[in-house]
Amino acid sequence: MKDFFKYLTAGAEDKAWGLYLNVAGQSKIKPGVNYPPVEHPSGYYFTWENGRILNEYQINYITEGRGTLENNRGKFTVKPGSLMIIRKGEWHRYRPARNSGWQEHYIGFDGTLAKHFLHDNHVLQEQSVIECGDHEDIIDTYYRIFELAQNEAPGNQHIASGFIIKLLGYIAAQQKHRNFAGTQIERVIQDARFHMRRNIEGEVDLEKLAHDNCIGYSYFRKMFKKYTGISPHQYYLDLKLMRAKELILTSDKSIKEISYHLGFQSIHYFSRLFKKKVGQNPSELRNVIKSKFN
Repeated sequence: MKDFFKYLTAGAEDKAWGLYLNVAGQSKIKPGVNYPPVEHPSGYYFTWENGRILNEYQINYITEGRGTLENNRGKFTVKPGSLMIIRKGEWHRYRPARNSGWQEHYIGFDGTLAKHFLHDNHVLQEQSVIECGDHEDIIDTYYRIFELAQNEAPGNQHIASGFIIKLLGYIAAQQKHRNFAGTQIERVIQDARFHMRRNIEGEVDLEKLAHDNCIGYSYFRKMFKKYTGISPHQYYLDLKLMRAKELILTSDKSIKEISYHLGFQSIHYFSRLFKKKVGQNPSELRNVIKSKFN
């Protein structure tokens, strides 16, 4: 795809959706070229001396070259695979190194969901530069947004917002798991998850599992929750409840049989947990399904 940039107009319906695209583009900055170049979109132009403050959020993916980003949080090195996150109302400035230039892909967007993901949510809240490397899914998502921006067909703002959320999801996952890749604790967590699934109809001693891997249970529990978002006990319980739902929908086993089959000693406890997870108690769910086929 050649260098381009495109301004987009968001209507009231687009803004009410919660996330809308303002600008999208990409450019290859050659070594030794002043930045930003004169053809930079006028509404986004800035000088290194003064920096700028935007009235939107931006994510700029650098796939080649190196450079620097500065904001109120500090000064950051940018290299191939870096994602620069620019927040609405935040002073900043960035530029490629003169001896390398860079290849940039950027989107500018706004809305209540943008504020939620990049300002309020703790996962990306304090991040300015995230190292994602050469991530095919990320660059593919940018290209899909670029195609929508260039076509500008009715409804494309809504579709683009979905791809922006998808992009933020990739970034959040990368950020959450950046300290786990290739580590012993990641292997132990993956083994634990496999062990839970394999023994979904029995019992799993999570403390013994941690001990057998020479890891204290409190540390294992903390890292498991950081990796998956929930505690190991809740993870195992959720697997059991989802298996229970499957059996309720596809088998003739009684609710009591399913409860005991999955290791719940009390049908009342099982029913209470099931309703909390699924929104209906087991009998209600089965009756709804039966009524549809009678």
